[in-house]
Amino acid sequence: MAAFRDIEEVSQGLLSLLSANRAEAQQRRLLGRHEQILERLLETQDGAEQRLQETLAAEEEVAQSLLHSKERNCQGNAELQQLEAELQRAAEDDARLQASLLQLTGEQQELRELEADLERQERDVDEDTTVIIPSAVYVAQLYHRISKIEWDYESEPGVIKGIHHGPSVAQPIHLDSTQLSQKFISDYLWSLVDTEWQPGAS
Repeated sequence: MAAFRDIEEVSQGLLSLLSANRAEAQQRRLLGRHEQILERLLETQDGAEQRLQETLAAEEEVAQSLLHSKERNCQGNAELQQLEAELQRAAEDDARLQASLLQLTGEQQELRELEADLERQERDVDEDTTVIIPSAVYVAQLYHRISKIEWDYESEPGVIKGIHHGPSVAQPIHLDSTQLSQKFISDYLWSLVDTEWQPGAS
């Protein structure tokens, strides 16, 4: 450095002054020069110390920034792992929901087919009822008009009860089907019917 070269020059000048026994003025000049050099050295040292402190502060700031970056990176990795786990759970939930939806769709299709089949059966029953019921009603009404029997539909099981409205007086009917044969019951009921044809009779 230039400062050390100046020190060396001053030292050589002092040696030459001592050896040559030069004048006092030259000595003062060299001493002044020496003081200037010392001041420059002190200034240089102060500047170096300040730059050293600034460098240390900058290094500390960089270290803190690096530490914060590492912390943020670790936090980011943890958050990323958490998000990946949540994404995995969401994918599993979605797969289960898709399976449930597929099953429900199949069940819904089966229900629609069952409903359509029931509607077809209902239409068939309605068509059959339209044909059968009127004929059954007609036969029942015809039998009632011929036999003039009013049935008691609330009688006990196995008991045939009713009232036969004969030509002169009403006659109660009370038959036990567990004790009497079907042939006897049929013959008895038909015996109550007036089979003689009467013109204009309703």
